[in-house]
Amino acid sequence: MLLVFGAAILGVLVEAFAPRYMRKAIHVPLTLLALVGSFALVLVQVFVNGVPTAPSAMGAVAVDGPTLFLWAVIAVLAFVSVLLINDEDNFVAQASAVPGSIEEEDAEVAGMSQTEVYPLVLFAVGGMLLFAASNDLLIMFVALEVMSLPLYLLCGLARRRRLLSQEAAVKYFLLGAFSSAFFLFGMAFVYGYAGSVDLSAIHQALPNVGGQDTLLVVGTALLGVGLLFKIGAAPFQAWKPDVYQGAPTPITALMASGTLVAAFGAVLRVFWVALGGFEWDWRPVMWGVAILTMVVGAILAITQTDIKRMLAYSSIAHAGFLLTGVIATGGPEQNQNALSGLLFYLLAYGITTVGAFAIVTMVRDAGGEAGHLSRWAGLGKRSPMLAGIFAFFLLAFAGIPLTSGFFGKYAVFSAAVAGGVLPLVIVGVVTSAIAAFFYVRVIVLMFFSDPAADGPSVAAPTIGTATVVAVAAAATVVLGVFPEPMLDLANKAAATLFVR
Repeated sequence: MLLVFGAAILGVLVEAFAPRYMRKAIHVPLTLLALVGSFALVLVQVFVNGVPTAPSAMGAVAVDGPTLFLWAVIAVLAFVSVLLINDEDNFVAQASAVPGSIEEEDAEVAGMSQTEVYPLVLFAVGGMLLFAASNDLLIMFVALEVMSLPLYLLCGLARRRRLLSQEAAVKYFLLGAFSSAFFLFGMAFVYGYAGSVDLSAIHQALPNVGGQDTLLVVGTALLGVGLLFKIGAAPFQAWKPDVYQGAPTPITALMASGTLVAAFGAVLRVFWVALGGFEWDWRPVMWGVAILTMVVGAILAITQTDIKRMLAYSSIAHAGFLLTGVIATGGPEQNQNALSGLLFYLLAYGITTVGAFAIVTMVRDAGGEAGHLSRWAGLGKRSPMLAGIFAFFLLAFAGIPLTSGFFGKYAVFSAAVAGGVLPLVIVGVVTSAIAAFFYVRVIVLMFFSDPAADGPSVAAPTIGTATVVAVAAAATVVLGVFPEPMLDLANKAAATLFVR
């Protein structure tokens, strides 16, 4: 975390003092080296120093097995997302220029670029790392804001469809601020109940504080609203399709992967560590949220005509699948199985998501990215390899065997069955079948429809984009054909559960 935040501060200094023509040449290696270094430090901690058994930073940050696994996943997802961000064709030349104005045209002609994207991304990634490791509700709120504020800005920097991008940024900011207020208010209620914002102190207060259950119930509900908003669970999912559609696609890839991983890390800490003895109150509500999320995500995705909105509703459905693992609590062994399944699912889904959005950036028409599904008709005849890889990613989202998505769902659903939430698994299987319909619909459209005469073109990928697609495809294959090593690693990470 310190390395990532330090690189972000250096990036701000570069923006302040370096000549404009030198900034990108400094930002790109600085950002990539910071992410590689953070991943390397995680490996050093795991294999050389060992997994810590007590919280750090005066108890505010819990660096344990699950945290280290999530940190490694976030570092990898952020690295491949930065490779996409490096394609400056996705970002506006000058953010302060009014869309369609002469100033904007002049900035494009002058070859200007928004290099502050890189320190903003690093601050967002640092917030993700802290959010997943917070052992204190106040630190978790700070991490939430550090993660979210840069993303609000980044969502409004799309090079094309500027008004849609700025609308997405405003919606994300307003709804995000609203959810942050819920989280902060919930934290105040929980503090009134337990007398502390430390997660372990809250857990210890559960059986000892009497006569104040109203404070705890209301506080838990408000905290849940704030956290469920970040993962896009229904009924707090309204922001996701609009923001995913309007944001620059590389930023969408970062939000759909890294933010989801960090948010589920925070969800697990609040509901397993702080409120682990309170399941009888939050689990029934979470049942309803999980079912509603799966149903809303799967059914509304069928009605979508924009590829990014479809992937957004797909992400909502996957959040519901992941919530089944959150609910599947029990004894230590059951918790370990559920946690290891969640860790593997987050890795598999995150890397496939970045690969899918990388392909979206390459399919273009005169207005930029070809977002409407009708524009993807016949893509398999124009570019068979690209369409084939995208079809493979869609099959992974659907959970077809021999893809990473199959073993991700299997790991979470099997833990859920063992945890006594079989009805949730049945809903998950049914909604997965519904979701497979709109995935297959896109595949049929690409390979069994004739391309239009003015159909979209496939842009020649940059080295970064090609690397992202290749890495995502390879990871999806390897995790689907030979998942045992990563499942074992996730199981070892989950073995100690969370430190308190």
